[in-house]
Amino acid sequence: MRWVLLGSISLAASVAGAQTVADRDAVHTAVPEDIIVTAPYARSRDEVLSSVGVLTGVELTRDLRATIGETLARQPGVSATSFGPNASRPILRGFQGERVRILTDGIGSFDVSNTSVDHAVVVNPLFANRIEILRGPASLLFGSSAIGGVVNVIDARIPRAVPAEPLHVDTIASFGSAANERSIAASVDLPVGPTFVLHLDGSYNKSDDLEIGGFALSDSERATARTSATAALALGDADRATELTRIANLRDRLPNSAARTYNVGGGGSVITETGNFGLVVSHYDSLYGVPERFSLDPVEPGEGAIRLDVKQTRVDARAEYELGGDLIDTIKVRAGYADYEHAELLADNSVGTLFANKSGEGRLEFAQTARGSWRGAFGAQVLVRDFAAIGDESFVPRNDTVQAGLFVLQQVETGPILLEAGARIEHSDIQSDDVGFDRNFTSFSASLGAGLTLTDGWKVGLNLSRTERAPAAEELLADGPHGGTQAFEMGDPSFAKEASIGIEATLRGKMDGFTFEAAAYANRFSNYIYEVRTGAIEDDLPVFQFRQDKARYYGFEAHMTAELAKIGDFSIEAEALADYVHARIPGVGPVPRIPPLRLLGALSASSDRIDAEVEVEHATRQSRVAAFETPTAAYTQVNASLSFRPFSATPDARIILSANNIFNTTPRRHASFLKDVAPLTGRDFRATVRLTF
Repeated sequence: MRWVLLGSISLAASVAGAQTVADRDAVHTAVPEDIIVTAPYARSRDEVLSSVGVLTGVELTRDLRATIGETLARQPGVSATSFGPNASRPILRGFQGERVRILTDGIGSFDVSNTSVDHAVVVNPLFANRIEILRGPASLLFGSSAIGGVVNVIDARIPRAVPAEPLHVDTIASFGSAANERSIAASVDLPVGPTFVLHLDGSYNKSDDLEIGGFALSDSERATARTSATAALALGDADRATELTRIANLRDRLPNSAARTYNVGGGGSVITETGNFGLVVSHYDSLYGVPERFSLDPVEPGEGAIRLDVKQTRVDARAEYELGGDLIDTIKVRAGYADYEHAELLADNSVGTLFANKSGEGRLEFAQTARGSWRGAFGAQVLVRDFAAIGDESFVPRNDTVQAGLFVLQQVETGPILLEAGARIEHSDIQSDDVGFDRNFTSFSASLGAGLTLTDGWKVGLNLSRTERAPAAEELLADGPHGGTQAFEMGDPSFAKEASIGIEATLRGKMDGFTFEAAAYANRFSNYIYEVRTGAIEDDLPVFQFRQDKARYYGFEAHMTAELAKIGDFSIEAEALADYVHARIPGVGPVPRIPPLRLLGALSASSDRIDAEVEVEHATRQSRVAAFETPTAAYTQVNASLSFRPFSATPDARIILSANNIFNTTPRRHASFLKDVAPLTGRDFRATVRLTF
């Protein structure tokens, strides 16, 4: 990491040597939705052979929530872990945790959200300009843990160009009725001279306990609670019977789901016609409750609800230099370091367990000079992580992880055929002196894709891949009670590398007033790592064991928009979305916590100043369950939104009013560990104002 950061500073010196600004207006010009920037070079969506997703503009503003998981939950092929309203990580095609990389402007979030679903992702959606979801060969550029895909949250914390105005301000404020949620964020860019920009930002979010559409507990859990209350009464414990009856009847509000978060950052950039260099320092502070997985035992009460007190201080640097040579066009360096910790607070505010994580990551990328239709990139990446859990419930011993990888992506187009290949070799070393553990893994992943232009605007693509992933420290070393998930978690230090062979076919097309995108995929895993409830009880907690087996995944996602009519200044458009995942472990049964079939339809009317939309989302019943899982009922939600652009001179300024879950249903996501005790949000009216000046 020291060498990467020194390289960043050296590159900055050469960048700062240029004397003029290439394009001062570019800093706040929106990147078109059909351009994908998560890669060493920007590419048209048509040039990306695998399935991609982009959330930007009015859609991003409308869907903004406190967590990145809930912000993306309406995207094709995306669900969320939904461990209450404050900790929700994206699930891509049924993959979660270590198989999905969450990035902020190209590098990791430096938190511990991958270790457990109750840990929040320290990426603030309020600062996002756009969010891209990437799968296939290009995802290999960001790590072997990106088998499921990459989510890249792109912000403007490190400015890329000098604003034309003397002071540029972006602000967003919102209110949500379901949790009395109040949030505000603002960022300021101040040009100092012709080549230097100062940046400052801050945000604050506060919410109360979440309103839900019915009972907190599912029907099966309520029945268990009532039966246990009767048993407690028969044993002569009237207080326990009363408590179990209270738990069974909890409704309308989700206890211990309130939150408070603030985030500040500041830095600056040197920007010239040949490149830029920027540095930003930020601090994140959050206190949030985790909904309780209630004990329904007639004798033993639970340990009570906990709250997480999260703090992270982070330094980020980015440098880009347009070399313009015969071989290399652009050099990019991206580096960051963070000191993260969170305390799991018990009911009396004492600290049960303290999690500390010091991480650094550096990337060096070389984008090749285009030679005809041949383009490519290659580079190196280093990740260093020092993790410790301290306290009575430290379910993972202190450990250190070092990963170093080399990657390459090449693309060539010959007539109607587009070919793409990617490869990555990565070495991981995991050590824990506390338990005398030291193992290393070398993983190799490669992919090959081809696209064929069928006719103007229509392309088919096919991707083949073989990927390997080293087990994470938590999968290897977990062995103890974890208060956040209210489970006793057990890893296996003998795990081998996880390997997958995958195939994906895509169809993407557009014509006047119509767009269509679909993907079908299948993966065969050897040494697949998964976590399953065993039925055993340890320290009065249910035991969850990491295991390794073969696994089979297949599924599809499809998205379509069609313009139906023009009525005056308004364009009437229909939208449809569907996604499905089927996953099983041969000889064992379904993979745990796989989302069911989902269907979404929307009707919208749009003009230069007004956008209105009504949508219906339906998730089918999930009855393909693993051992000790319960089926999850189907649900339907109806949402509506109305967006105004009050100022024609500033089209990015918006006022958005929305009503979500209008009929106040009680939806539960099958992928959530807490689905039987913590449903999703009930009826929620939201108002959002976004201003740019």
